[in-house]
Amino acid sequence: MVQGTASNVGKSILVAALCRIFRQDGFRVAPFKSQNMALNSYVTLDGGEMGRAQVVQAQAAGIEPSVDMNPILLKPEADSRSQVVLMGKAIGSLRAGEYFERRHELWPTVVSAFRRLQASYDVIVIEGAGSPAEVNLRDRDIVNMSVARMARAPVLLVGDIDRGGVFASLLGTLALLPPRDRRRVRGLVINKFRGDISLLEPGLRFLEERSRRPVLGVVPYFRDIRIAEEDSVALEQARRERSGDDLLDIAIIRLPHISNFDDFDALKAEPVVLRYVSAPVEMGKPDLIILPGTKTTIADLQALRKNGLAGRTTELARLGTPVIGICVGFQMLG
Repeated sequence: MVQGTASNVGKSILVAALCRIFRQDGFRVAPFKSQNMALNSYVTLDGGEMGRAQVVQAQAAGIEPSVDMNPILLKPEADSRSQVVLMGKAIGSLRAGEYFERRHELWPTVVSAFRRLQASYDVIVIEGAGSPAEVNLRDRDIVNMSVARMARAPVLLVGDIDRGGVFASLLGTLALLPPRDRRRVRGLVINKFRGDISLLEPGLRFLEERSRRPVLGVVPYFRDIRIAEEDSVALEQARRERSGDDLLDIAIIRLPHISNFDDFDALKAEPVVLRYVSAPVEMGKPDLIILPGTKTTIADLQALRKNGLAGRTTELARLGTPVIGICVGFQMLG
């Protein structure tokens, strides 16, 4: 099982990599994530809905994606409410408190999905969510250490060195785990490293001495892995300056509850600047404006009117800037 010190530290990519490595070594391998909270989703051949990350991981393993690999998908609709997709089918929208109250109803579904995979494959590579050290959620856990205990899985703990504070993140996470869960962590992995590895080596020795666990790997910062992001945290890093080779400057309105933003991943491979804008001052004079989708239409439209982006978009449209609406974004244009 791969767990992380936080969201967006690279768990999904590492699980995909391990799935491919095990497959190359001759094992039948499958990914598993009991609960995924994602703004993007995928539809399987039999019509079930699941998280995109587990789809990529299944492809890395050379197998067809199945909802058993992601039995629970939460699709945020507002700050404290999500649509709940159970075994590929939507069962309704719940507030956070309502969802946690139903943990005991959902847990048997998680276990059954895992056991079906276990009966068909040699190796299951499990992905956690966020951090296992969220002490306020520990008793309601359905995706991190509770799954590791159920599966009797050793845990690799991953930290992101690019965002800074990786030593404190790894050691702090271990310190906050109960002893039985801390013992399950067998090794540490540092992700997104760039620079001179020799300068990191004193820190690696410190980590091993303080944690009493091996640092099993330092993974470079890869820029060419085009796997769909599921967490909108990633959009905060999706900015760069325009160069002479870029043909277009495209501004995507970052709605408060933006969904399916991986619709725009294909554009990242083109000679364009792709910017997510949250305020009129960030808009500038783009060549194209895109209004994306959301599951919270009225509230997001009100937010655009309140922060001035609706007015600025209308103003630029009147001056000749093309505006494209996708899904709910098209409704907003109306």
